[in-house]
Amino acid sequence: MSESKSFTARIVAVANQKGGVGKTTTAINLAASLAVAERRVLLIDLDPQSNLTSGVGQKGKAGPAGTIYDAITAPDLVSDPQPFIIPTAVDGLMLMPSDRQLTGAEIEMVPLPHREERLRTLIASVRDQYDYVFIDCPPSLGLLTLNALVAADAVLIPLHCEYFALEGLADLVATIRRVRAAFNPELEIEGVLLTMVDERTNLGQQVAADVRQFFKEKVFRTVIPRNVRLGEAPSHGMPVLLYDVKSRGAEAYLALAREVLERAAATAA
Repeated sequence: MSESKSFTARIVAVANQKGGVGKTTTAINLAASLAVAERRVLLIDLDPQSNLTSGVGQKGKAGPAGTIYDAITAPDLVSDPQPFIIPTAVDGLMLMPSDRQLTGAEIEMVPLPHREERLRTLIASVRDQYDYVFIDCPPSLGLLTLNALVAADAVLIPLHCEYFALEGLADLVATIRRVRAAFNPELEIEGVLLTMVDERTNLGQQVAADVRQFFKEKVFRTVIPRNVRLGEAPSHGMPVLLYDVKSRGAEAYLALAREVLERAAATAA
């Protein structure tokens, strides 16, 4: 990639207040797949469980100025993200790591000025250095997720193909509407991604049909299958691409990255 290229990062929050739907898996593997396609990508771990940080092999690591926790709970707004960013094992993929301290951030941020805009202020200056920024949100609709939605251009919603898949989704859509009205009128839905799909079951097919009927063309064509390798890769601290590139999980996320780039090209055109 030429050094002179100018970037305008698309900032995507990966969110769903339901846990166990594949948010972190999607953030890691979509980001890695885009990095392999020679895009510059920044991952931000905004989940106190810090699974994204450990899933890319950086557990316990921090930038010179600390982690995302230090950046967003500082008394004054922080506008230089560079001292909080570290490299990963994937070329072109950088990380703003998290640790367990982030558990207390929601309470600590309450009295702070501009508490909803701390992440937006922090990452505004890196838009010209990346193609994509992915924010891995916690499984709740608290102040951390609000910061992600205020900072983002769009929301990617991973959805587990199960009976209760659409339950709670109305809450997320309502939250997105409120954020649009109050803080971020440009916020849109990047897409809905069906995860842990078992197409052999009638239930999986029915849920997929219901979701496509509800969200129409916002649902990605690519679906993420149930795949053992996807579950194993994080324990080895690597994206599934590095763990087993021939697995169905790796192939699915590479296909998703192609679809994301196609959509971006179509929008630009």
